[in-house]
Amino acid sequence: MNRITQLFQEKSEPVLNVYFTAGFPQLNDTVPTLLALQEAGADLIEIGIPYSDPVADGETIQKSNQKALDNGMTLKTLFNQLSSIRQQVQIPILLMGYVNPVIQYGVEAFCQKCAEVGVDGVILPDMPIDVYDYEYKKTFDQYGLLNIFLITPQTSEARIRQIDQLSSGFIYMVSSASTTGSQKGITEETKAYFSRVNDLHLQNPRLIGFGIKDAETFQTACQYADGAIIGSEFIRLLEKSSGPDKDAIRHFVKSIKEEEVFQ
Repeated sequence: MNRITQLFQEKSEPVLNVYFTAGFPQLNDTVPTLLALQEAGADLIEIGIPYSDPVADGETIQKSNQKALDNGMTLKTLFNQLSSIRQQVQIPILLMGYVNPVIQYGVEAFCQKCAEVGVDGVILPDMPIDVYDYEYKKTFDQYGLLNIFLITPQTSEARIRQIDQLSSGFIYMVSSASTTGSQKGITEETKAYFSRVNDLHLQNPRLIGFGIKDAETFQTACQYADGAIIGSEFIRLLEKSSGPDKDAIRHFVKSIKEEEVFQ
């Protein structure tokens, strides 16, 4: 069973998915950050593949992408860094990126490498659902790789149900039509959108992302979904501490989950 599927079947508490950019702040920080997040209690880890035009992301993640690219991070380098990660990391791992680098790498080669190193799923915001269905789904399925789709407040009910039928793992609920890191909080309008999707009784679990930055927004999101995704705020932590400071990461994760931190 895919680790993501297993997570949602076995975990009754809200799922915390933490995003960070591969190769940020330093090229070789990817694996230490993964290990620190697992130790801190993150349930799911989303690793960003640096790209020169990350259209779904706000300024904080855009800057981390550029820094990682300047550091020399490539998809090949990332796979090399992850080559033995399953000897140390047991929780599910997602790669988040954009279609262009995946196509340049070769879609089947990419899926094969994900399976080889132990990546469980991929988020490609600019992958058209119909293109995925007709051209790539068989390849993803062949290698046991889940493709996670995004929905927004503007996504029609028909499209949401299409995504639900085509999905496995979970659905990524974008809280607003803005980019990552730009939301100041969860508004009443946002809550109405969450409730509307709840009323559809979808078959897949849902995680809410964009605008999740602290315990309050995490807990609010979890009232309407199976968990939430936090990214920009964690990137700021990595930048402030100049890398994966284990104590800082532990305090960060515990604070989001509102768990007591013992020294």
